[in-house]
Amino acid sequence: MTPITDMSVRAADGGMASLDTWRGKVLLIVNTASRCGFTPQYEGLGALHREYGPRGFEVLAFPCNQFGAQEPGSDAEIATFCATTYDVDFPVFAKIDVNGAHADPLFDRLKAEAPGVLGSKAIKWNFTKFLVDRHGRAVNRYAPTTRPEQIRPDIEALL
Repeated sequence: MTPITDMSVRAADGGMASLDTWRGKVLLIVNTASRCGFTPQYEGLGALHREYGPRGFEVLAFPCNQFGAQEPGSDAEIATFCATTYDVDFPVFAKIDVNGAHADPLFDRLKAEAPGVLGSKAIKWNFTKFLVDRHGRAVNRYAPTTRPEQIRPDIEALL
């Protein structure tokens, strides 16, 4: 199977962005929302990004409005919220679907490579996280309740 970094996604400006930009890096890919009880995790995600970024780690955020309509804003509004409220300095892409007929192909791939509990594929809520190794393979999936700092040992093992 080809690496995830061979895929392209929609950027917040509406254009396409190649994940090849992050080839060879350890990635934490997260479906996010601005009005969720887990939204403060942006702070922890930023801390991981700043700490491990120099060693080849990157957080990639994908806003999604499929869970409780907790991401109603436009891509520009979401970017502004992330930057001004949580000082986010990692990429925040265009709003996407992560489940269903219109799910972004990246998330279909992540769900297939790193299924949830008992092999479930569907993402259950905002802030589900996928850890991707330097070879572009999803190696772990974390529940929304898993705080970013709890993922540190797994990130360090891949770096």
